[in-house]
Order: sequence, then C-alpha cells, then structure tokens
Amino acid sequence: MVKPVKLDAVTGSMMYDSLGLADAGLSREAFTRAMTGYHKLVAEGKVSKDNIISIIDFSLPSTSKRLFVIDLADGKVLYNTLVSHGRNSGKTMATSFSNRPESFKSSLGFYVTGGTYQGAHGYSLRLQGTELGINDKAMERGIVMHAADYVNESLGKAQGYIGRSLGCPAVPVAMHKKIIGSIRDGSCLFIYSPDRKYLASSRILQPAA
Repeated sequence: MVKPVKLDAVTGSMMYDSLGLADAGLSREAFTRAMTGYHKLVAEGKVSKDNIISIIDFSLPSTSKRLFVIDLADGKVLYNTLVSHGRNSGKTMATSFSNRPESFKSSLGFYVTGGTYQGAHGYSLRLQGTELGINDKAMERGIVMHAADYVNESLGKAQGYIGRSLGCPAVPVAMHKKIIGSIRDGSCLFIYSPDRKYLASSRILQPAA
C-alpha cells in the first residue's frame, strides 16, 4: 500500500521548484491546477494510485516535451516526453477541444487511468474522463494512451509539428510501455490548456463553496 501523498500550496510550490519543472517547460499554472484537481480526486476516493500524477501541458507546442510523469512520493520526474494532440485540435498548438465522438479533437481535464489492453496500436491504456460534459465521453470515444511512430522529434523538426492523433494522447514508441506501466490502474492524468472556456466550466477546479 502506497503511503498517501499530501502536498499543500507551499510544499507543492517547493516541489515544482526543486524538480526544475519551469526549466523543463511545465507552466506553474498547469502544475498548480493539476494538484488542485488531484487532491479533490484523491479526497473523493477516485484515485487509488496517488503517488503518481501525469500532466500534459497543451500551452506548449507539440514539438516540446509536454508530458510530465511525476512521482510525488519520491519527488522526481519519471518521464518527460512528447505527446500528441487530436488532429482537429490544431497543428502545432492544441487550441480547440471537444468531448464529442468523431470530433478527432483532444479533451481537456482530469482523467483516472484504467487498465491496459492489446489493441490496434499495441499495448494501450484506457482513460476514464472525470469531468461531465468536458471529457466524460473518453471511453465512448476510445480515447486511450498508446504508442505512435509519428510522435518523434525528427518529424517535429522536419515539419514544425509532430503527427496528430484522433484525440488520443499518443506517446513515443520507445517509451510507451514504461510510461503506461508506471501510470496504469488508478493514477491521475491532467490535460491542461489555458483555455478560458475549460477553466471557467471545470467544476473540479472551482474553489470549495
């Protein structure tokens, strides 16, 4: 049994600084909002693997390493790598989001990781959206984490952006098994954007009444 992780605003900020997340490109706002939602999900009993949090920062271009997998218990970054967004969310930047099936767009917000399976893209990870009207159709849409050969730095350098998915957060082939293995079965994944509509409508990010 993993010891529960409790980080208040001060210790969370200290961790952000000590891990050098700003230098790695992760915005402080993305981290702070991620921790806000993480604590709520843990308190509600929705997160069973609470020593790990994954953050995808869509304020960064797709050529940046914008997936961060953080071990909160040991205070270290496990993985920092490229991750795709949906093809209809934008080219270099992800700026348009949807919860609608067949939109081929990414959905923002908080997810809880599920189990793994062998699918069309090989070893893949199911994602359960926790935000009504924002990402709760993730399972219906088949939004999962999987490997994709179009998620690579060479392609990004050649055309200015990496390949895009149908809405899934796809990761590099060389790293997908390790990443999925570390976050599977009940950890928190937060897909962030400074999107005003999302930030205004996300109930999980609103202050407690």
